[in-house]
Amino acid sequence: MIRVAIVGTGSIANAHVQAYLQFPERCRIVALVDIVPEKARRMNERYHLSAEILDDHHALMGRQDIDLADVCTPPYVHAQISVNCLRGGMHVICEKPMAASLEECDVMLRARDESGKQLSIIAQNRFRQPISDLKALLDSGLAGPVRHAQVNSFWWRGHCYYDLWWRGTWEKEGGGCTLNHAVHHIDMLCWMMGLPKRVTSVLANTAHDNAEVEDLSVSILEYPGALAQITASVVHHGEEQQLVFQCDRAKLAAPFASYASTARSNGFPERNEALEQEIAAYAAALPRVKWEGHTGQIENVLTALETGTPVAIGGEDGRRTIELITAIYASGASGCSVTLPLQKENPFYTVAGIMAHVPHFYEKTVSAADLEGEITLGSNYQK
Repeated sequence: MIRVAIVGTGSIANAHVQAYLQFPERCRIVALVDIVPEKARRMNERYHLSAEILDDHHALMGRQDIDLADVCTPPYVHAQISVNCLRGGMHVICEKPMAASLEECDVMLRARDESGKQLSIIAQNRFRQPISDLKALLDSGLAGPVRHAQVNSFWWRGHCYYDLWWRGTWEKEGGGCTLNHAVHHIDMLCWMMGLPKRVTSVLANTAHDNAEVEDLSVSILEYPGALAQITASVVHHGEEQQLVFQCDRAKLAAPFASYASTARSNGFPERNEALEQEIAAYAAALPRVKWEGHTGQIENVLTALETGTPVAIGGEDGRRTIELITAIYASGASGCSVTLPLQKENPFYTVAGIMAHVPHFYEKTVSAADLEGEITLGSNYQK
């Protein structure tokens, strides 16, 4: 039985609790930690957990009755809490984004290695059937090498979204839609294509004058033999999120779509329905994802702890995503292209360096303790 402590009981923690409750024979939530204990008590009652309520994660340190700490706090304390819990003898799951800087990511990786514990960074969309299928199709080579990738991380958030006390500031949220929304799609792109060689980005705040951070960014990524573009947004009505890969022989996309072309003698396109059928048959034969979203990733972590095998999404995955996001911010702030990998000498390697160089589009004017209502987690990438 894996005993779990959840640190931070805000909105996203509900998805984690609901996932753990799918596996009552394998795990049990034994502690809920929140600097506002009443929030933890409400969660305890809502899910009938009978968990211990704590107001400081330091109370978990060195305890022999907790195996796994699940960090669901605002981003600016992800690194500190994760490092403390790893050194305190616990395995750690940390919500996205992994940390507020590459320096913090590296501290987390060192703590993992020194402690011998597991560290998993949430990237739950990898555990969705269309995304899993898209990765497998790209790896199969059926469509050929990627020539262009289009990543639409389209979300919509009202003006009051940034009234919550930790949102909308570089210090506590760590960034805007690029870090806290497009992180999902940037993880998927890095999983499928790796890091680019160069990034050129523009940042803007077009509709949220109660936030320091961007609500829209557009980036061009240069890969050997390919280009990619990422639009990160919280101003897109309909939240039509997708990944589209134009490959040498066919288009592949999530939500699932394919289109294949061959050239006529004059170079104009002719549809290749035989290849489309081959792609569709390959996708249909792929293994089914048993547990989707957060449930899928948490099940993977439970299995890793039970069997002593590595987690599917580890600290290096989380760091790679932060590296690309950091490059986007460095380019957008400077107005210049940025070459990867980023070096420790780069001012954007540290939180202090980021804070000294990023633009403040507006100043935050409201700091609400809580916002009512449920949250949404984005597309399931079904048609």
